[in-house]
Amino acid sequence: MISPKRVWAIGINTVREAIRNKLLYTLLFFAIVMIGTGVIVGSISYVEGSRILQDVGLASIRLFSTGIAIFVGVGLIHGEVSRRTIYTILSKPVSRSEFLVGKFVGLVMTIWLQLAIMTAAFVLVSLASDAPIDMGHMSALALVGMELAVIVAVATLFSAFTTPMLASCFTLGVYILGHLSRDLLQIGENSEAAGLRAMTRVLYQVLPDLESFNLSVQAVHQLPISTAEVVWPVIYGVGYAIALLFIAGFIFERRDFK
Repeated sequence: MISPKRVWAIGINTVREAIRNKLLYTLLFFAIVMIGTGVIVGSISYVEGSRILQDVGLASIRLFSTGIAIFVGVGLIHGEVSRRTIYTILSKPVSRSEFLVGKFVGLVMTIWLQLAIMTAAFVLVSLASDAPIDMGHMSALALVGMELAVIVAVATLFSAFTTPMLASCFTLGVYILGHLSRDLLQIGENSEAAGLRAMTRVLYQVLPDLESFNLSVQAVHQLPISTAEVVWPVIYGVGYAIALLFIAGFIFERRDFK
């Protein structure tokens, strides 16, 4: 039985460890710079300036947040193993699954913290440029947070059994394919090859449908966003992340650290 108290303690320690990582601040700095650069890019167009500014801002938030989730996240578990501190942690009344879930919770909190900072920068730049901000933008940013939680779960899964380099490559691959999964399914459905159709259907079921978390177009163009477009992706993301953590815990419990 996983203890929320022990998971929370590990999560808090993970946040403290993550915020000492210089890579996090480097990526966060460049994200804020890119959000600010949107003002220059948007000024090129007299008609669509605000939309271009916010397009650049939201894209920067998604890109750099994902970079932090992948490249900071995959090193957390490996760092504990390489420094041998994992033996000290597991010698206490803490199971391997609690350790893994705690690392996940801590990284998600770290990612959401930097997402809040980027969001604040995005809002300030938008208001300073007279670009409209409404609940559509907040809904889009909330789903970015949910997408990041899924990416962290993917990174946690690969970190449970492989090296940081491979975990980074695998997680990045899943991120790219997750955004292309709908296109791959459509290609398969339009194909006359039964094998290709079956393969693309399997890939669509296995890979995360990350495009379901993308409401940037609706937010930037101020299109109506229904409650279902926000609620269902959140439910899907929570379920997918839990499934990945269950698999990661199963693998991590049987991993030999020697």
